[in-house]
Amino acid sequence: MPVQKSRRTPSTRGKRRVHDRLAKPALSIDPQSGETHLRHRITPDGFYRGKRVIEKPVESEGEE
Repeated sequence: MPVQKSRRTPSTRGKRRVHDRLAKPALSIDPQSGETHLRHRITPDGFYRGKRVIEKPVESEGEE
């Protein structure tokens, strides 16, 4: 059974673990609407890079 030759110091252990943290998602602000959204994705209002790419459906209140 393998046995380590010498004990790892907390400093060495920390150097190895420094890259294990989770990265925060990259966010962008749309220049047209000012909304914050994930990179390379459209905003909830349908804008991408300042241009409207998807029209939101018109919500009617009285139809039922």
